[in-house]
Amino acid sequence: MDGKELLLITHVRRFIGPAAVARLLREDMTIACHDASFADAGARAAFEAEWPGAVALAAATPEAICGEAAARFGRLDALVSNDPYPAVRAPVDEADPDEFRRALEALTLWPYTLIGKAAAIMKRQGRGRILLITSAAPLTGIANYSIYAAARGAANALVPSLSRELARWNIPVNAIAPNYIKNPEYFPPDLLADAGAMGKMLKHIPLGRLGEPEEVAELVALFASGRCGFVTGQVLPVAGGWA
Repeated sequence: MDGKELLLITHVRRFIGPAAVARLLREDMTIACHDASFADAGARAAFEAEWPGAVALAAATPEAICGEAAARFGRLDALVSNDPYPAVRAPVDEADPDEFRRALEALTLWPYTLIGKAAAIMKRQGRGRILLITSAAPLTGIANYSIYAAARGAANALVPSLSRELARWNIPVNAIAPNYIKNPEYFPPDLLADAGAMGKMLKHIPLGRLGEPEEVAELVALFASGRCGFVTGQVLPVAGGWA
């Protein structure tokens, strides 16, 4: 170990992950990265070549991810739980309950389990930082997207309770809640190229544009670095004034 703090970020190939890694590599920290594709050694090597200074972890489950990070680096100072899942259009009278279960598994249970494993390490250290990347969708609601909004809302609801629970160990817990941010997960190229659809969408955003993932990444770096360590229990929307 070189004495640097260790930051762990999940699903690094998706959602806010690429922009966050690019920004976090400018911090004086070791950046350990999880992605489902990293079960393959070639994918790990390719990622580390693409992002010099980042470390790709082979582990896939929340338990194994934290275990590998702790075993390799002996510490865990910051966790960024970057959690993607499709925003499936599902009117309530047509919705599949199994789709709701899958959304809850991906957007609430997976990060909750990960946070629990990370918190155990951070408690032993007597310090740490936890940041969830969620969504602003549940803050105002979106018709026909109740499954997605409810699952994201459950993740947002973890923040105030966990912040109170973990404060005695000096572990701030916060969430960044984006919406209308350019990324292939939610705004694929064919949607961005549809002038009619984009025109209708932009009318709902007070700033009149989509956000850039790099704008979210700046906030990720601020919280994950500990430079605003007196802030905890907050869900911060990044949505151009929409939320």
